[in-house]
Amino acid sequence: MESLKNMTDDELVQLYANNNNDAFDVLLMRYKNKVFSYIYTATKDKDEANDLFQETFIKAVMTIRQGKYSEKGKFVSWLLRIAHNLIIDTYRKDKNENTISNEEYGTDLLNDIKLYDDSLEEYWAKENALNGVVGLIDQLPENQQTIVRKRFFKDLSFKEIAEEEGISINTALGRMRYALINLKKLATENKIFMEA
Repeated sequence: MESLKNMTDDELVQLYANNNNDAFDVLLMRYKNKVFSYIYTATKDKDEANDLFQETFIKAVMTIRQGKYSEKGKFVSWLLRIAHNLIIDTYRKDKNENTISNEEYGTDLLNDIKLYDDSLEEYWAKENALNGVVGLIDQLPENQQTIVRKRFFKDLSFKEIAEEEGISINTALGRMRYALINLKKLATENKIFMEA
């Protein structure tokens, strides 16, 4: 582990892409304070900052594991960009929640079948993929299944999950990280392709 601490970000990313988990732990230790401070400064909410922090690193993990990382020499900037985009997405979601009404459009959006005809095939394709993913979750180790279900189906924060499970937030994050890695492997084996 000591020798890893002297490596550059790019070297560590390459090692992690080749399944050396210690390399990612070094990157996490190197930048966790900077990333968390950036998120907390933007959100002013510790729970939300914790969730966005976890999601930032999960997205980084998935991108590196999928071989899509290409920001040579700019790892911390790339991490902060992921965090920034997640903050913006959260802000937009909060701002736009419950803002659509039928009156604004002069048509009944919920019952006008013409609005759905073109995308019915797409809807069924997504529905089948979702069912496939749910089936894959059942194949995960039980402690990983629990974290995935509570995070994505019950929409609990990592803090809430940690409290319910009697584990640390870092343990919850670790289980989620391994669950996502395992899901990607299972999805590839079963030819179920999930969008990143």
